[in-house]
Amino acid sequence: MIALLLAATVAMGVSLVGTRYLIPFLQSHGVGQPIQIDGPEGHLTKAGTPTMGGITLVIGAGAGYAVSHLRAETIFTNSGLTLMAAIVAAACVGLLDDFIKVSRERNLGLNKRAKMIGLLAVAVGFAVTAVTWANADTTLSFVRYDSPGFDLTQIGWIVWAIFVILSMSNAVNLTDGLDGLAGGSGAFGFTAFVVIGFWTWRNPEFYQSGVSHSLDLAIVAAAMAGGCIGFLWWNAPPARVFMGDTGSLAIGTGLAGLALLLNTHLLLPIIGGLYLLETISVVIQVVSFRSTGKRIFRMAPIHHHFELGGWPETTVLIRLWIINGLMVTLALGIFYADFINIGGLDRPL
Repeated sequence: MIALLLAATVAMGVSLVGTRYLIPFLQSHGVGQPIQIDGPEGHLTKAGTPTMGGITLVIGAGAGYAVSHLRAETIFTNSGLTLMAAIVAAACVGLLDDFIKVSRERNLGLNKRAKMIGLLAVAVGFAVTAVTWANADTTLSFVRYDSPGFDLTQIGWIVWAIFVILSMSNAVNLTDGLDGLAGGSGAFGFTAFVVIGFWTWRNPEFYQSGVSHSLDLAIVAAAMAGGCIGFLWWNAPPARVFMGDTGSLAIGTGLAGLALLLNTHLLLPIIGGLYLLETISVVIQVVSFRSTGKRIFRMAPIHHHFELGGWPETTVLIRLWIINGLMVTLALGIFYADFINIGGLDRPL
């Protein structure tokens, strides 16, 4: 428990203080976010707001993870190191994308192919390393390694892991369209994985045969949650800095990696229910427009639909946070209900 608190506290402190000094640095170097011209009119006033703020979020998370291991009782594990490496690598892809946006003064960074190749390299590296070095369990899982327990084989798990990481990183990237939305929802999601990882570690007779490094993964989750919260201080509306793809791709990769390594693959769509909603709204909009020439929403992702409907940005933000919180609560409830169902409450204290 001390390691988790230490990771979260250090990450939050580094992110909070680091972003405070990063903002004037970015401003002095003209690192401002170009705004999409055909977006909501209210967003045009945000043009020039510093971006790439995800740098301090990720640095804070890395610092929190490292400092928490200064205690003799806490050890680095292959699983934790693999996941932290993937988070940093995804942040680097996002950083390159943000840099191109700023340097070319447009709202488009890497083209779709280049961005996908970068994320694909991160996903492949993570998946192969997780199986060969971190000994990730290769079964398809919902709340634990043997539920449903269908063996995907190493090759099948690698393909599945690549799909999950690409899907989640892009889903968080789509969600990052309102001040504080991706950061706040990310804090919710990582907190859920702190609980799941810690609970798995405390009940090895039910989980440990499938998750050998769950405490270290919980520390990664705590560090990322702390980083998100620290960054949110400056990203809350009206945002003084945006996380950019640097932060959103790191958050998405982190959530996906935790679900894969903690054997909660199929629980991820519930924990990340907000990201699923945002992504589905984009898919529906594209399919409808291409097939019928009509739009279902005023604008996609769906948070822009509500903005154009007259909701203030803060109203949209808080209500989507509430939805996100309810989905995370539901996911933890399902996780705990399964624990009860397999006889967890009957174990001797």
